[in-house]
Amino acid sequence: MKDTFPQIGPVISKCPPQSPPRGACSSGQQRESGARRDVRRLHRCALVQKRPGPRGNRRTEPEGRPRGARMYPDKVRPSQWGELVSEVDEERRLAERSCQILLQYVSHSDAAAVTQKRAAPEPRADRGKMSENGVVSRAKVLTIDTMNPTVKKVEYAGMKKPFVEVIKANIGDAHAMGQQPITFFRQVLALCSYPELLNDKTFPEDAKSRARRILQSCGGNSMGSYSASQGIDSVRQDVALYIERRDGGVPCDPDNIYLTTGASDGIVTMLKLLMCGEGAARTGVMISIPQYPLYSAALAELGAVQINYYLNEENCWSMDISELQRALDEARQYCNPRALCIINPGNPTGQVQSRQCIEDVIRFAAQERLFLMADEVYQDNVYADGCQFHSFKKVLFEMGPEYSDTVELVSFHSTSKCYMGECGFRGGYMEIINMDDEVKAQLTKLVSVRLCPPVPGQALMDLVVNPPQPGEPSYESFIKERTATLSALAEKAKLTEQVLNTVQGLSCNPVQGAMYSFPRITIPEKAIKEAMDLGQQPDMFYCMKMLEETGICLVPGSGFGQKDGTYHFRMTILPLKDKLQILLNKVKEFHLKFTQQYS
Repeated sequence: MKDTFPQIGPVISKCPPQSPPRGACSSGQQRESGARRDVRRLHRCALVQKRPGPRGNRRTEPEGRPRGARMYPDKVRPSQWGELVSEVDEERRLAERSCQILLQYVSHSDAAAVTQKRAAPEPRADRGKMSENGVVSRAKVLTIDTMNPTVKKVEYAGMKKPFVEVIKANIGDAHAMGQQPITFFRQVLALCSYPELLNDKTFPEDAKSRARRILQSCGGNSMGSYSASQGIDSVRQDVALYIERRDGGVPCDPDNIYLTTGASDGIVTMLKLLMCGEGAARTGVMISIPQYPLYSAALAELGAVQINYYLNEENCWSMDISELQRALDEARQYCNPRALCIINPGNPTGQVQSRQCIEDVIRFAAQERLFLMADEVYQDNVYADGCQFHSFKKVLFEMGPEYSDTVELVSFHSTSKCYMGECGFRGGYMEIINMDDEVKAQLTKLVSVRLCPPVPGQALMDLVVNPPQPGEPSYESFIKERTATLSALAEKAKLTEQVLNTVQGLSCNPVQGAMYSFPRITIPEKAIKEAMDLGQQPDMFYCMKMLEETGICLVPGSGFGQKDGTYHFRMTILPLKDKLQILLNKVKEFHLKFTQQYS
């Protein structure tokens, strides 16, 4: 055959011989014809050269080694690789053509045998297609026709809901609800993140000045470097100046400022410091009910005792000293109360505590030797007429040395709330007052374990406490955006109260501040029984029904704590006004329908 077709001979000689398959004829049995053997070798050589690798790609061979050589390591020696590399493509084409020529000269029986042995079977749905050169391309194992038919039916199995969207009113995530970020803040953060923008003339000069100052305070002039564990020095200095301005000149030492990963990080850190004792000597912490679940969760994790004191719903969720005394006296029977936590303005209840109330709480803490923890992250969110935010520190110092020199206080602030709403940056700070020096050293050691708070969050905190000043290029736009955001929140707070109080069975206190309303709901006995049969709290049952029927997502009051026999839900006022109006109307319609259904 090689002699008959000299142009084929070199190709056949270089094609790797095929080992006999299992069960092949022994030496004493009839052997296949030379022509058939040559055809098979040529055909196999052509297939090997075109064989696809994983996921349809050609296999990657060592440098200088032709594709297919590794299929026959005992037949193609490394010394031959260089010779074959330059010829492989030409030989493949020649081999394919040779197969066609040879088949014309093979006997009918031999050709039939070759065809029967090498040709592709009849096409089937799970087989590939024959290409022009006779090579079968591999088909997908899993196709739309061969996949599990029940999976395709899933899309038709769901129940159609009677609403087109879920409106989330369950969490205080301002930007997720549509609130826009403050332009100046984002400009400075962009400049800090990509300093090349400092050469861009579209950025105002005051934004560039702030960015340069922040970057100069960072290691390597980069916001990607670690900072001091207590926070960047210049940022802590700006925080101290902000507190002094806020509190009418009450001095603030930057060394008492700790920058934190949001306010939550500072709260948990302080609770860790307070934990000690076992049994009846175990630390107890007084928290308001309703409460922000961070406190109950942290206390449970730390093994402390949660001491509940109830806010006065009938008096707009105010604090009552007699209730504080009751909770404290009872707790001293089984633990050692050491701290009193206050959230002002309130979450989830939206109240703003009066100055008189704050004075009473400070006197109570001094008398009972309690460490005060003031959560003041909503300090700019005050809407109601006659209400004003008073920081615990300011009131403490205005009460005189009897209290300002003795009462231990830590206060918290954050970039996540107020008009900023920058939850994702995780910026915050805490200020400590009258802390024992040795304990303060331990606090500094404790925060050093987590290296440092996020530097972008620290930078944002710096902008919050050091915003554009009168006369600077960004001042007017900053004031306009800040005022618009707070005014919109005030309008929505009033709207929420008004609409909910028109519904029989709903009672909503004025939303004086923060970002939430916490209305009381009347649930029919029939619904209460059904909820109990399902193992659910009645207000959870109510909220789940509302979600299923209206797409409104609220949080049941039982998640925050409430007096026995009362039911509530927490609803944020953050959705844009048009969407909030839709939300309130749906709540109103649902409650009337729910009450009628279970009456």
